[in-house]
Amino acid sequence: MGSKKISKYILLGSLTASSFLAGTYFERKNRSQLKKQIYNLPALPIFGTVSAATAFSPAPVESNVSRCSQIMKYGFPGLDNVRSFDDFVLSYDRRNRVAHWVFEHLTVDNVKKNDAVDRSKCEFKPDESIHKFFRSDNSDYKGSGYDRGHLAAAGNHKFSQKHIEQTFFLSNMAPQVGVGFNRHSWNRLEKHVRKLTKVYPNVYCCTGPLYLPRKEANGKNYVKYEVIGANHVAVPTHFYKVVVGETLDGRLEMEAYVMPNQVIDDDVPLTSFQVPPESIERAAGLLFFDNISRNKISKINGKKNL
Repeated sequence: MGSKKISKYILLGSLTASSFLAGTYFERKNRSQLKKQIYNLPALPIFGTVSAATAFSPAPVESNVSRCSQIMKYGFPGLDNVRSFDDFVLSYDRRNRVAHWVFEHLTVDNVKKNDAVDRSKCEFKPDESIHKFFRSDNSDYKGSGYDRGHLAAAGNHKFSQKHIEQTFFLSNMAPQVGVGFNRHSWNRLEKHVRKLTKVYPNVYCCTGPLYLPRKEANGKNYVKYEVIGANHVAVPTHFYKVVVGETLDGRLEMEAYVMPNQVIDDDVPLTSFQVPPESIERAAGLLFFDNISRNKISKINGKKNL
């Protein structure tokens, strides 16, 4: 499959050819003010007070607060049903039973091989911090033909056994085509992000699903996606990753990718899936790294940000 054919599936690339409009600027400004107010409120999940399989507690867990602040250094893409784990943070979409986004902060230390960590001991399990009406279950995936695909990749969290085990909560999963996508091209992208830790001391990665429109025979655009299992877990049409690398001298460089949730030829280069980050923002209804003025990012997708 050539890159020209692949581009047909990357519908986002054509969503916008321009930079942020004034409306986007004001939306970022308003959200920044809102978050300042929210940070002063007690007992919110963004402070680490809710983690998977634990009861809600109004008392913040200090170590988790510190790590959450580190992961979310450059801003929250959205503030809907945020859950903080020990080494990643996610926003959960209760309607679709799949996260809106998952955020990670990667360094050489938390992705390097660790003999004390054994992935084979990890088990996929429901996230009981989410109400039973809205969470997914292993039975939803059984016989569906889809993998339980990680959003925060297990390979990104090798610092401790607890960290990697938390990536197996189903709130961190989405239905993904297995052979040809989750186990191949998507895995290539995950490995690429890990390799960036050899280039940048700090790598910030946001991953999530997209449900993109497609033109039908009648000429109209429709958003159509499959749901699986008794809980009607949504099958995303595409997945995105938006990554920011921070250099030792404080420079920031961004990469943004969208891949269709389908079989992809391994010969197709990852660069074929790079898109303008603002096109993902518009399609997902999120604002990535909004604590950073976009003109402070020196490179986007390998090109100087003018």
